[in-house]
Amino acid sequence: MKKILIILALCIFTLGMGAKDKMAAAKNRLVVAKAPTGIELKHDFEVKARIAGGAWQDIDTYAFKVDRVADAKHNVEVTSVAKLEFEGKVEIQVKSLAQNIKSYKIRPNSYGIEAAQEGNTLTFSLDRPRYLSVEINGNIYQNLQIFADNVLAKPKVKKKKDLMYFGPGVHDFKGDSIHIASGKTVFIDNGAIIKGWLSTYGSRDVKIIGHGIVMPGHHEGIMVRYSKNVYIDGPLTTQLPIGGSDSVTVKNAKVMSWYGWGDGFNIFASNNIHQEHLFARTSDDCSTIYCTRKNYHGGCKNITIKDCVYWADVAHPIMIGLHSETPENEEISNVLYDNIDILEHVENQIDYQGCIGINDGDNILVKGVTFQNFRIDNIRKGMLLNMRVCFNKKYCSAPGRGIEDITLRNIAYNGNQPNMGIIAGYNESRKVKNIRFENFSINGKVISDDMKEKPKWYKTADMANIYLNDHVENVTFSK
Repeated sequence: MKKILIILALCIFTLGMGAKDKMAAAKNRLVVAKAPTGIELKHDFEVKARIAGGAWQDIDTYAFKVDRVADAKHNVEVTSVAKLEFEGKVEIQVKSLAQNIKSYKIRPNSYGIEAAQEGNTLTFSLDRPRYLSVEINGNIYQNLQIFADNVLAKPKVKKKKDLMYFGPGVHDFKGDSIHIASGKTVFIDNGAIIKGWLSTYGSRDVKIIGHGIVMPGHHEGIMVRYSKNVYIDGPLTTQLPIGGSDSVTVKNAKVMSWYGWGDGFNIFASNNIHQEHLFARTSDDCSTIYCTRKNYHGGCKNITIKDCVYWADVAHPIMIGLHSETPENEEISNVLYDNIDILEHVENQIDYQGCIGINDGDNILVKGVTFQNFRIDNIRKGMLLNMRVCFNKKYCSAPGRGIEDITLRNIAYNGNQPNMGIIAGYNESRKVKNIRFENFSINGKVISDDMKEKPKWYKTADMANIYLNDHVENVTFSK
């Protein structure tokens, strides 16, 4: 009788485990869309994906332009982009066709993704949406961007006329604007490419959803203008600025640009903005917060930007301030950047260097800004910080009013010595003050006011290679 009970228990346990395994397998899902006919592909890599135990599926690699500045001009390079959607866990296989693999990186490094290498093939797995750069032999221009997203279903709307659906294929608007009216929901399906740009000019209660591509050429791909209650989730485009707007959420969006002044995610004169899980590889600043500019008027407040990957082929990963109109006396306040990976920063002009840049002009006051949980990779040319109240006569008609109450928490840089950072006020009435560094580390060494290596007569900023001028007060470094 005892043996029968044991066997029965084992059978029940085995059946239970089998059910759990089946449930786990059911949660795994992979969605791959073919590139539309006639769209340029690149064949430096062969990319496949599968769910555990499933068959490998081929993934097309799109040809995307990026910027390499050399000889004082913009030079176009062509990189690869692969896209997929999944739930649960997915395995990805990348075979290098253009070159033999002597070394490789899968960045951001903070993700800790390890690949199994067999010849020229790398295999790794993901258990959550990730935006990655796969780099072979240090080549960052002919690399592979992988945009592994969550699965998005076609949204339900109350009225059929309220849905603008772009299915797989090319939708050619000859680079023209497509206006999104109030109450509309746009769904850009995976495998769809829009040759035009989307504008929410003067609209309310708008949604733009889907993992398709908006590719207008030398132009912003999606523009949120003078709008309220806008929700964007998923697209890949060139630039995605927000201007003169309120209550805007942007999630899971990707931008890539190659032309001059190709900023990524601009915020102009807008309030209550939330950006989350973004990727920007740009030919100018990746993320900016400005006041009055381009016919958008006012300051900026209540901005949250989190879980982002920034790659600035030119200029700043982050730039705050600079633009307004004198004498508006506008403010940028209550801003949070959290959980940010900065992969690249390259800029020849000293005025425009800085992974974290606050260049304050045009009578703006910047206050109450927090940068926390940053991982910054090796800087090829530039500074960690460029925080100045300045008078840039090319763009401004006056210096800024000041920079104050700035927190930099858990900022980690790993790489070669960058150019000297700058924290500078303009004069005694236009200062930088109350700057708090908490757990600020360079190559694993925490810079603090009580660090043993610092001579008593040094400023702590000297240990971080940051210059403080005479119009800066109350800068602290703590562990």
